[in-house]
Amino acid sequence: MDGFSGYNQIKMAPEDMEKTTFVTMWGTFCYKVMPFGLKNAGATYQRATVTLFHDMMHKEIEVYVDDMIAKS
Repeated sequence: MDGFSGYNQIKMAPEDMEKTTFVTMWGTFCYKVMPFGLKNAGATYQRATVTLFHDMMHKEIEVYVDDMIAKS
């Protein structure tokens, strides 16, 4: 299974939003949710997934970065 837009489900800490600022011809913007491509985005997503599914880990689910395997 692949978590559809999984990275975008994790909110950015308010103090870190300014670090994702970018400028376009329509204005200045920053991300409110974690975008794909940040240095530690994969580790952060995996930590969140493991936290959510810790009771099921190694029994019904295996998690590797942003991919999950459901055992049947």
